[in-house]
Amino acid sequence: MSNQLSAMLRVWQENKTDTEWVLGTVYRTEGSAYRKAGAMMLINGNGQQFGLLSGGCLEADIIRNARRAMVTNKTVMLVYDGNDEDDLSFRLGVGCGGKVFIMLQPLDHANDLGLSDLCDALMVRQSGLYFQKVGDTRGYFKRADHTGQRTGYIENRSDGDWLVTPIVPEPHILIVGGGLDARPVVSIAHEMGWKTTLVDPRPANARPEHFPKAGTILRQIDTTLVDYVAQHRVDTAILMSHSIDIDAKALQILKSSQLRHVSMLGPRHRFVDVLERAEIAEPALPFPVASPAGIDIGGQLPESIALSMLSGIHVALYKLDAAPALAQAAE
Repeated sequence: MSNQLSAMLRVWQENKTDTEWVLGTVYRTEGSAYRKAGAMMLINGNGQQFGLLSGGCLEADIIRNARRAMVTNKTVMLVYDGNDEDDLSFRLGVGCGGKVFIMLQPLDHANDLGLSDLCDALMVRQSGLYFQKVGDTRGYFKRADHTGQRTGYIENRSDGDWLVTPIVPEPHILIVGGGLDARPVVSIAHEMGWKTTLVDPRPANARPEHFPKAGTILRQIDTTLVDYVAQHRVDTAILMSHSIDIDAKALQILKSSQLRHVSMLGPRHRFVDVLERAEIAEPALPFPVASPAGIDIGGQLPESIALSMLSGIHVALYKLDAAPALAQAAE
């Protein structure tokens, strides 16, 4: 199962009446920490965990304390200090060396801390803000469109401190082209918890038996693709059909969509050929195009190229710094 929040919440929603549940949240950090404020995990009465609040070194102790939250029906506050020789995290050899503040909030049928609303929003790929009262058993979710800050922050109110966590659905990628090299793209994206849609009009390509992890497989590249992108909140596209005609047609149609980013497999001169075939001037495109696609990690095999392209998309969507060089993926 993915550590993505939507996957965790689906498991909780399907089994929330079977046993007790606790929501664990990092609400503050000092110094280096594996997870930042707003990171969440769910723990149930069977001792199962979904998600991570550290690199795996603190989870056993967090699960032990979650039982206390279940029994008392009160929020349990924890602090792990990697610099304190007397602290558990130091004795466990936590490598980050920072301080992590965690709260464990019990869930029940009368108070789910707004997780049902949050889960429903993520099911339809709606972003928003999640509010949790620090040290209390209160929480709620508010839908709102945003693509800004990703980590949680403390909001000081008259009734105390509230953790505010921006919620953004996992990325949704449209992959144009269902050849052999698209298989690891879909597989790795699925492992990351990302949503994928594969489109290829050629009957021999994008066969379901070769793409069991694909969310959706489409067969038409026409104007309905724009509506699909909008309705299913697709974030980015990879053009990798190995056909200039198909890539050009897809680009011509997608230029009217709300995509945030496009990657194109192949050398730069191929992108120029695709633009010419599509009768498009690059400055007229409403989204940036990475061509060649991805980050240069020195790979040549399909799996390495897939990793390179997905890494480039991760950078583009999450606005992280990375090497500016692009993968020299050839046809």
